[in-house]
Amino acid sequence: MLTVHHLNQSRSKRVLWLLEELQTPYQRVDHQRDEQTHLAPASLAAVHPLSKAPVIVDGDITLCESSTVMEYILDQYGRGRLRPPAASRAYYQYLEWSHFAEGSLALPVMCRLFMGMETRAGDQPMDGYIAKEVALDFAYIESALSDRAYFAGDDFSAADIMMTIVLEFADGIGLLEQRPKTRAYLAKMQQRSGYLAAASLG
Repeated sequence: MLTVHHLNQSRSKRVLWLLEELQTPYQRVDHQRDEQTHLAPASLAAVHPLSKAPVIVDGDITLCESSTVMEYILDQYGRGRLRPPAASRAYYQYLEWSHFAEGSLALPVMCRLFMGMETRAGDQPMDGYIAKEVALDFAYIESALSDRAYFAGDDFSAADIMMTIVLEFADGIGLLEQRPKTRAYLAKMQQRSGYLAAASLG
């Protein structure tokens, strides 16, 4: 059976959500962050040398990195669900947004998140760049959601799972306050039964 190594307050919620949407059986192994450092415990490093989540183990395959894990699950267990047909227009939109979530969006969002955790005296060298990237990325997201229900078109896909988790981080630090379409989309995603099942797991 597929095993998911789940770290609290991490991107591994994506994998749990995907598996709940697919109604695929899995075993969950929980790892808890250190209360002082907020870092992953040694138990996760024993599973994968990067000591990051999500990590899945399926037979002799051990994988880290959200986008890779998601694609593996869809290949092995998806049966054509939650991913548009290959080579279709929607498929390439799916790929773009799946990679955008971590390739473009996560860096400025996480930088803003970490900046809010430290005591700062005046502007820092990267502040202007981060502000520019936040404005650019969220304008692009808001525009995309103005003419489609989901990131890959008319149907919910795993790209929505990839994007939603970063949008949650962004919403938690106030980055969605002037972006009504993005906030409405996030609220819609958070009402899905698969999301609710994954969120209840911590």
